[in-house]
Amino acid sequence: MPGQAKVTGLTYYPVKSCAGITVSEALITPDGLPHDRAYVITDEAGEPRWQGGDPRMALIAPRLAEDGAGLTLCAPGRAALRVTGEGEEVTKVPGQPYGAVDQGEEAAAWVTGVLGRPSRLLRVRTAPGAAAANDNRVHVVSRASLDLLNRRLAERGVAPLPMNRFRPNLVVDGWDTPHTEDTAARLLIGGTELALTELTVRCAITMVDQETGRRAGPEPLRTLADHRRAEDGGGTVFGAYFRVVREGKVTVGDAVEIVDAAEN
Repeated sequence: MPGQAKVTGLTYYPVKSCAGITVSEALITPDGLPHDRAYVITDEAGEPRWQGGDPRMALIAPRLAEDGAGLTLCAPGRAALRVTGEGEEVTKVPGQPYGAVDQGEEAAAWVTGVLGRPSRLLRVRTAPGAAAANDNRVHVVSRASLDLLNRRLAERGVAPLPMNRFRPNLVVDGWDTPHTEDTAARLLIGGTELALTELTVRCAITMVDQETGRRAGPEPLRTLADHRRAEDGGGTVFGAYFRVVREGKVTVGDAVEIVDAAEN
């Protein structure tokens, strides 16, 4: 049986696929963590860019304004850029159920300079009834799961990986059994209730060193492929997504209670 568990990490990612911001507490709403993936970087065709194809996105560190309106972008060797979140041009992101507000030419030039490829910065504008860029989900990974993976990596002579390779919103420590998040059908954290939706299928982003913005594969995908294959053959899995059933404030140190467990 899982032991006493608690929240040990809370992180949101203002720009999809860029660096995250770690906080000590957050009000989790039906849309997930506030400001999570509120912006997206696209290519010339309007398709969203992602770290797997553009690992230097890991070096873009957004910082929210104190009033929550707009943000500042930082990256090594670049002057910081402030964007307001406003814009006249409303665009539709190809293949996505949401619209977006283009942040203008200065922002486009800034992200293009960091990534070395023509890019634009958009603020997500969710249409009524449509999912936002984060699909209204909270990504949960347990410390026990990472510890098991790192033990298996050590057997191959590979250095341990930090939690940020897996970009969770919420880190749980204290479960005795690795991958408890896979079967925790419902979680209670204070007054917040989360419900399991699906396991997280991992991609090339996990091979990107979040500190250097360089791909450092083949791990962890090689080792995960040995023992974490999805049952439907849809790739390797690590961590799980949860939807918000009841909103509330979550603080680092809060107890995490499993009130229902799904079958394996």
